[in-house]
Amino acid sequence: MYIHVSVSEVSTAFFLKRKLCEVPYNKTLDWSKWYVFWAEERAVAKNHSESNYKLTKEEFLSKVPILNGHVYSINDNATVEEAATDYEFVIRQLVKIRTVGVSESNDCPKFDLILLNIGPDGHVASLFPNHPALELKDDWVTYVTDSPEPPPERITFTLPVINSASNIAIVATGEDKAKAVSFAISDCNEGLGATSVPARMVQPTDGKLVWFLDEAAASSLEAGNDAYEHQY
Repeated sequence: MYIHVSVSEVSTAFFLKRKLCEVPYNKTLDWSKWYVFWAEERAVAKNHSESNYKLTKEEFLSKVPILNGHVYSINDNATVEEAATDYEFVIRQLVKIRTVGVSESNDCPKFDLILLNIGPDGHVASLFPNHPALELKDDWVTYVTDSPEPPPERITFTLPVINSASNIAIVATGEDKAKAVSFAISDCNEGLGATSVPARMVQPTDGKLVWFLDEAAASSLEAGNDAYEHQY
């Protein structure tokens, strides 16, 4: 049995570090079974300060004995379009040989865990509000050249891939995420434009979604909200 984990922004690397780099997990987990991917990546060099690979390596990968050959980062020497195409090809090959499982519902790769961060605008991975990438059905990996946050060029998993995961965790910290969290979770926000919030579109087809919030990020949620009671 392999364990396939896909991370996004640096906050998710901190999340892994806080738990898995400490006793007893750092000594008891079979790290040879772990495979690591990126749900999103900025189209920058691996040693760039904004590289998700660099941040994840510093905060997590350098502290655990995951095999180098089990870490799949993007080709930072290619154009962003080529990088997305190459990354999808690699994942398709891993699915073909069953290193990565496949979802029975839509033939997408079925990662064991996808860790996501939510932005103040409600974006997850590099899927931004009202962006055409949200509508993709057949692609596993796509690219954006117009990210509203720098750098503008990124690769990202598509929603069908994210929603095919066995487990999805969305991390939100800080008051600036409170409104987006409320739009993504609360039923009372139906009809207020909440359906355009990408985080609200994270709905596992055959898996589990868990939110991890600090007090500030949860400040706009009503105490009696069912989503709040059952997911935190």
